[in-house]
Amino acid sequence: RSLTVCRGRKVMQVPFYRHNLTAADAAAMAAVLDTPFLTTGAVARAVEAELEQYFEVPAAAVCSSWTNGALAVLLALGVGRGDEVVMPAMTFVACANVVELLGARPVFVDVDPTTLLLDVERCRAALTERTKVVMPVHLYGQMCDMARLVETVKAVRDDIVVLEDCAHAFESTFDGERPGRHGDVAVFSFYATKNVTCGEGGAVVSRDPALMERLRRALLHGMSAGAVDRFADAYYRHWDVAELGTKANLPDLLAALLIPQIRGIDASRHQRQARADRYRAGLGGRLRFAEVVPPAVSAHHLFPIHVPPAVRDRFLHELNAAGVGATVNYRALHRLTYYRRKYGLADDALPVSSQWGDGVLSLPLYVTLEPDAQDYVIAQVNRIAAALLPSSPAPLPARSPA
Repeated sequence: RSLTVCRGRKVMQVPFYRHNLTAADAAAMAAVLDTPFLTTGAVARAVEAELEQYFEVPAAAVCSSWTNGALAVLLALGVGRGDEVVMPAMTFVACANVVELLGARPVFVDVDPTTLLLDVERCRAALTERTKVVMPVHLYGQMCDMARLVETVKAVRDDIVVLEDCAHAFESTFDGERPGRHGDVAVFSFYATKNVTCGEGGAVVSRDPALMERLRRALLHGMSAGAVDRFADAYYRHWDVAELGTKANLPDLLAALLIPQIRGIDASRHQRQARADRYRAGLGGRLRFAEVVPPAVSAHHLFPIHVPPAVRDRFLHELNAAGVGATVNYRALHRLTYYRRKYGLADDALPVSSQWGDGVLSLPLYVTLEPDAQDYVIAQVNRIAAALLPSSPAPLPARSPA
């Protein structure tokens, strides 16, 4: 970390994120270079076996990103024009984009003001005869109550598929259960800033063998055999395409980074928990937090704080000027220009999502964040809060209107 002087103050540079991969991890990638296949092969299959063991599921498939994995799942489910996918308005735009790309409609639902997770009752009210998928999002690392959500959705129609967005929640649990236990399918991200990362990548797990068989084809153009399978036993095998797919497989070259991280993720979760607890203890009472409500155990992928929307951008810029790499996760989907223009939802149509998205910002959180750097972040947040914020935070709406 470097120290500079700005506006008469010492400034420490604390990046928003820093991965903990080292040169030693490159040895696994070098080993792949000694094999004939850089693309999806034996290493990817080994990662899938690790995922099956960790999540206690019969089938897992690695993919090139959460986005492409989710797109392939929707293709495998036959989602298309006229279908609806219900999701929280407070999430990353990829959730809505994959639905739009297939000509289906994302249906935005407000979130709980305490946890910022999908409001189950609002979700039930949004279900129609056109609903094909419900997509809960385990936001910031906290899992939804999947048993309750699935029971609620299936009571309306048992053919609705529940697709868990687990991009933030690899090592999360709810009541001792991991993602993929109650949902029909769960999709993960191994993007550069995720708790398990290979720069770009993702994975899908499910207890439905038929769905996973269709998914594997959808991940690779709809082809009946990938490169490794086509050249098995040194004899070329023809492939066919019976249904539409995309290009979403993960190469062994990247998959090689994943197995040690998967095996160590529960230990690193405790390190993230300690840093999140340190933030909560050190930050003053002027801020609002997303609450982790037991029996949820959060992965603490992100540490968001909320300030009045009128000062959020100034607060963010002040932190950046002080060397703190804060960012925004996320603006509400229905407030983004494309979705506002297309679906015409009023800014206050989903008030919890709107107000949270207009005032949220995320602080640095990673296992290599050292105490002095975190103390510096805490001091800067408290300094700026004292100058810009009232003594206590205003509440979010208790519940979105019917």
